[in-house]
Amino acid sequence: MSSLDEIRRLQSHVNQSILGQERLVERLIIALLADGHLLVEGVPGVGKTSAIKTLAGGLEGDFHRIQFTPDLLPADLIGTEVFKPQEGRFLFQHGPLFHNFLLADEINRAPAKVQSALLEAMAERQVTVGHTSYPMATPFLVMATQNPIEQEGTYPLPEAQRDRFLLYIRIGYPDKQAEREILRLVRGEMRERRRQLAPEMERRISKETLLDARRATLDLHLAPELEQYLVDLVTASRDPAPLDEELAGWIRLGASPRGTIALDLASRAHAWLAGRDYVSPADIHAVAPDVLCHRILPSYEAEADGIDSGRIVERLLHVVALP
Repeated sequence: MSSLDEIRRLQSHVNQSILGQERLVERLIIALLADGHLLVEGVPGVGKTSAIKTLAGGLEGDFHRIQFTPDLLPADLIGTEVFKPQEGRFLFQHGPLFHNFLLADEINRAPAKVQSALLEAMAERQVTVGHTSYPMATPFLVMATQNPIEQEGTYPLPEAQRDRFLLYIRIGYPDKQAEREILRLVRGEMRERRRQLAPEMERRISKETLLDARRATLDLHLAPELEQYLVDLVTASRDPAPLDEELAGWIRLGASPRGTIALDLASRAHAWLAGRDYVSPADIHAVAPDVLCHRILPSYEAEADGIDSGRIVERLLHVVALP
């Protein structure tokens, strides 16, 4: 079975277990293929935790969930050095951050010093304690969640940390049909007294298969004209005035070069998952909102007029000409 067939098997498995959240599942797979991280905003009870837990259950690697709270400390994530009197030295005890798949649940509930403890791990795949750096596991994927309600006592993520996430998506409730199927699924599994909501895959996908899939996405053909289009989209977010004067008044800060890289990787993963050996404009348009929305800051005037970054990205896609 090819790596594409294996990854599609994983996607189908997660979709069968997490009903009504196909877009979330697809974005999780894209983040996995692009070796990136995912920030998800959604109300409680729509399957965010179950989605990444089920994904991790289909891959070789371990899963850990951290509930972010105001009293959490950086050492609670990273770990700490413990003195061993028998050996007369300090030994580093790894914290929960050193897992393949990490769910940072309600990340904005913890203060900035805890959120910043994730930065080095997410960007450089290592954690430095004292004079020693400790590598993260491979693969390493962080899915952080935010609750759009009950904002009292939260700590909004700074731009520097949001930029570390490959994708940022908002998810809502499933439709009526999906919710009815959820009822049947849970009721049936409760009868069988299963310990977990989602059944495990019969055969886990190996790390080698995942690495093969990642290499295949990087080998996809991207036409020079589309490569220029990627760059034009991101640079237009910084200086849209030559294309649209009104749009220029909506943007306070545009996307960084990391946004260009993320758009390239996510577009390739989207195309590969669709079974193509080339990137099309449709792939770029499909992932652009989730890649760019959290990297573009609306101006104060735009916010006063009710214009958010989603509408700005939509306008960018309209005014930047396709090749």
